[in-house]
Amino acid sequence: MSGTLLSKLLLVASAGAALTACSPAYLVNALTPRSTYEASTDLAYGESARQRLDVYVPTQRATSPAGTPVVVFFYGGSWQNGERADYRFVGEALASRGFLVIVPDYRTYPEVIFPGFMEDAALAVRWAKDHAQAYGGDTRRLILMGHSAGAQIVALLATDPRYLCAQGMVQSEIAGVVGLAGPYDFLPLESDVLRKIFPEPVRTASQPINFVSGHEPPMWLGVGDSDSVVDPGNTERFAQRLRAAGDDVDVRHYNLGHVLLVGALGIPVRQFSPVLDDIAAYVSALRSSERVAGNHTQCPSPDQ
Repeated sequence: MSGTLLSKLLLVASAGAALTACSPAYLVNALTPRSTYEASTDLAYGESARQRLDVYVPTQRATSPAGTPVVVFFYGGSWQNGERADYRFVGEALASRGFLVIVPDYRTYPEVIFPGFMEDAALAVRWAKDHAQAYGGDTRRLILMGHSAGAQIVALLATDPRYLCAQGMVQSEIAGVVGLAGPYDFLPLESDVLRKIFPEPVRTASQPINFVSGHEPPMWLGVGDSDSVVDPGNTERFAQRLRAAGDDVDVRHYNLGHVLLVGALGIPVRQFSPVLDDIAAYVSALRSSERVAGNHTQCPSPDQ
């Protein structure tokens, strides 16, 4: 199906949402089956009300000698909003392919500014490492995934080792990263709100591209060529920097816009777009993080 036809589907969903006073996410979730997973919801990974997560356990595991991959998905929302319940369709999509899926909430502006949400994300990843096995997941196959602001979060976790180090983890424990429509190199800031979220003294530290060292886990970066929210150039520049450092990166282009790039994971759109198939194939092929055992980088001090 062409991007134009997919866009028309999204417009229909949005029109229906307006008529029913519901969000497009509500409609997508309403069409999402519950037979492909079992959910454990509202689990605490910290003390804040926003430090909660949901776990989607696949009812059918992938037929593979390797363990069940664990995908921790961070949604977008301009670092200002978002609710994990709105992304049940993502949890179901990945669980339907045999993956254990964890979808956390995290604190957003104005409750916190950068790097507050990064600290939450690292804490949620630590929770996944400590608890995923109890749900049947293989923590040696721990994958970080995000869309939009969530993609910036997972990319920064994978490039700047300080956040995982603060939780007693290292980059080599991450088997792979999946980013959708990510802002990886988004300076200068043109929004007054974003300037508040990313204050000048720490602004350059918010850019994943600035921390590429060659020690990153493999990355799959999806980009919507008609994205008018996040410049697709973010993905191209980030990928170029990763390749130059010797990292493994796979870039996939889709004739989709910003929202539909993640919306394509939901029913009924997924049958017309290869986004879910491509992600599932990539995650299934990732090797255990043990492949780089012993290649740990030392945790830098906060002022480095």
